[in-house]
Amino acid sequence: MADRPRFGPAGVPPTFRMMNAGLEDAPALLREEGLDAFEYEAIYWGDVPQIRREEAEKLGSKAYENDVLLSLHGSYFINFNGEKQIVEASKKRLIACAIGADWMKANTVVFHPGFYGKRPLPEAHKRVVGAMKDVVATLKSLGATGVRLGAETMGKPSQIGSLEEILGFCEEVEQTQLVIDWAHLHARDRGRFKRVEDFREAIEQAESRLDTEAIRNMHCHFTKIEYSEKGERRHHTMDEIGYGPSFEMLAKVIVDFRLRPVLICESPLLDIDALKMRDIFRKELKGSLHAVR
Repeated sequence: MADRPRFGPAGVPPTFRMMNAGLEDAPALLREEGLDAFEYEAIYWGDVPQIRREEAEKLGSKAYENDVLLSLHGSYFINFNGEKQIVEASKKRLIACAIGADWMKANTVVFHPGFYGKRPLPEAHKRVVGAMKDVVATLKSLGATGVRLGAETMGKPSQIGSLEEILGFCEEVEQTQLVIDWAHLHARDRGRFKRVEDFREAIEQAESRLDTEAIRNMHCHFTKIEYSEKGERRHHTMDEIGYGPSFEMLAKVIVDFRLRPVLICESPLLDIDALKMRDIFRKELKGSLHAVR
């Protein structure tokens, strides 16, 4: 749980790799830059953790030393609305990711719930809820109760993951975390966030269904995004003109609602744009404090 808005990259920035820095060096390097969150990318993991426990624990220790909050992005190979064997394999992959997250003391495992296919929306929702409950039950039996499952809002209409659905998962399943990918929602609804009020309405919608603490401590992804009629196409940098959504607008709502989310940058410039997001937020916060005075 974040004690303040935190900013960081989705994965190790390319500049760190060019320095021949190891995974355990990432938290200190991020702290030197002025960032305080890091999302470990486990996007290609199978049904066992693909990191040694010793390495995961060392990352967690370094993150704690440098006050960098860890999260983990789970395997892309998850579909809780597929055939039985696909769902069972997906459960094992998410459990493996959650075990790895527990080792490194990451508090959230972000994952993509799956695809609608030809099933009606209510059936797809019910199947995802059932699979998530099974995963949570397994994690409890393993003692991994400090890790929350974060089904992510998704960027294509073919994918399970509207804001309404994600809120439903949070309502119905224990040990969950609200995860909003603002770029995904923007692309999914073909340009949803055009005004500050559009962001505000999304927050108010979430607040009306979940408790206040869940909203204040939500986990977010952000980047500018390109989309088509079929939803998201590709991510863009913060400085590229002609793409949305606007982080300035989101920052204003974060300040207005006194939120303290984790904000993970998914732009092609991971740490550079995370710093730009942080600076935009600080400017908005400073302006609001001056206005109060």
